[in-house]
Amino acid sequence: MPAEVLARARDVRKSYGVVKALDGVSLELREGEILGLLGPNGSGKTTLIKILMGFIRPDSGYVEVLGMDPYDNPDVRARIGYVPEELALYNSLTPKELFDLVARIRRLEPAAYARRLDLLVSSLGLKDRMDDLIGSLSRGNKQKVAIILALLHEPDILLLDEPIVGLDPAVARIFKELLYEMRDRGCAIMFSTHILEVAEAICDRIIIMHKGKVVAEGAVEDVLKLAAREKTLEEVFLEVTGKAHEVYEVIKALRGEA
Repeated sequence: MPAEVLARARDVRKSYGVVKALDGVSLELREGEILGLLGPNGSGKTTLIKILMGFIRPDSGYVEVLGMDPYDNPDVRARIGYVPEELALYNSLTPKELFDLVARIRRLEPAAYARRLDLLVSSLGLKDRMDDLIGSLSRGNKQKVAIILALLHEPDILLLDEPIVGLDPAVARIFKELLYEMRDRGCAIMFSTHILEVAEAICDRIIIMHKGKVVAEGAVEDVLKLAAREKTLEEVFLEVTGKAHEVYEVIKALRGEA
């Protein structure tokens, strides 16, 4: 039986003045998969995630998340975990105070919340910082707070915008295991990243965006077959975004080969 589609976009368009952030984007996010969202800065990844969250309304097109329009039904966000690219945390609270506040707002069952929090805090190495003010934490530890907030209520959908930024390699590896665990229990995960090796290693499918359009889509191995010879995801990415010639010319110049 095909996996259920938990979120979909059809011909979604969004402009900011004369800038087309999204220009006819369509996609599906299915239960039990990790979908990698790749593209250079300005390709529309963050705008797409904000539309799926219901923070902004598209100019045209159709968006459905868990059977609802997320903009008109903000309650759907209670079933989504979200890590934004730009963190917005309460710097005057401690992580423990913030987690407890969110647990009360989400009406999490106390014993289940305590077990889940202990697992996440211990796994991500935040236990010794639970009583420090968030404003005093390093960028990496603030990222851990944001990740725990997104995973705490065991959401049906995870929307992650550059979630590994600031994490050291060991914590990033543990975070990937947490994503695998959530995927295996049916969570649908959209993972925006600039780190091509990460996308190639953990994503079940990838979408490459450029100038507001989807320029490549499919299982990682299928996207890598876009060319006749074997290529890395980095090479395919450069080709489909039109950056290959520009990048290789710079490399040649740096090597004194121009």
